[in-house]
Amino acid sequence: MALLQVVALLAVSYFLGAIPSGHLIVKLRTGKDIRNVESGRTGGTNAARAAGFWAGAMTGIADFIKGVIPVWLAYRLGVQPWVVVACPLMAILGHNYSIFLAERDAQGHLRLRGGAGGATCMGGAFGLWPWSILIIGPVSMAMLFGLGYASVATMSMAFTAIIVFAVLAWLKITPPVYVLYGVIALIILMWSLRPNIKRLAQGKERVVGWRAKRQQQKAAQQQNQP
Repeated sequence: MALLQVVALLAVSYFLGAIPSGHLIVKLRTGKDIRNVESGRTGGTNAARAAGFWAGAMTGIADFIKGVIPVWLAYRLGVQPWVVVACPLMAILGHNYSIFLAERDAQGHLRLRGGAGGATCMGGAFGLWPWSILIIGPVSMAMLFGLGYASVATMSMAFTAIIVFAVLAWLKITPPVYVLYGVIALIILMWSLRPNIKRLAQGKERVVGWRAKRQQQKAAQQQNQP
């Protein structure tokens, strides 16, 4: 495949990933700008905060698909394995740093907004090896509902992908370069989640699910105490 075609494929992968699914879904359902809600990210967790469970679920599915399509395009075009890996990574970059959500900060600097990349990362892993979802999905759900930290669940997706593709490479089922997908995806996710990692270290990270409800119940009990 010619270099120009590879560049075009990577660009298409980025722009697919950059489609701000959560922003569009929340805007259509509520009229809100998701960038002004809680974390300001456009992923499923924040979409659920902004517009409810189904908005979050639809956002997660859309973001997942954004990771799958670039891999399938790459397979369809018969490119080399490293290009196949690069395509979903570009989609994750597009999701986390969307050109469609470019804006100026208070100092006038241009910045690109987006999500943290978890669902898109899982979609890319699914595209590379569909059965991976049966491992990555349960692990991330266990992290989310067990620990109550969406950021930890997000990072666990890429970390689990590293292990899955390392085992597959050892078994000669998938190319060794697929391990690099998990490694680079984890770096991208951790870079985007820097504020969350800092709060985790300080014990101040937001919780979701049963832990969030438990905190609310404790706060309500304290308010009702004489």
